[in-house]
Amino acid sequence: MINLQVRSEDGTIAVRARHGVVWGPELAHLDQSVFPMLGHLLPYADTVFNSRQVTTLLAEVPRLPPGVVTDEFSRELLDLGRTVLDGQHLYLWFLGD
Repeated sequence: MINLQVRSEDGTIAVRARHGVVWGPELAHLDQSVFPMLGHLLPYADTVFNSRQVTTLLAEVPRLPPGVVTDEFSRELLDLGRTVLDGQHLYLWFLGD
């Protein structure tokens, strides 16, 4: 399971997602040339995006093939991404197992 959080630059958790995403073949086999942000997630490592990267990430979400992430996770990802963009010194964290 990969969980999602927004953290400040000192690591303080500002917001936690209620839904995670299960690592499966759909996510593992995303074409990195088409999905450069989500295509680089790893199931066992944390991945951090800054506000510039979040902009690219948010553009990928609506283009995801069906079944890669749940609708609930997609909505939370978009909401948390907007939180990063609306704030200062915030980062979007994907937390692997």
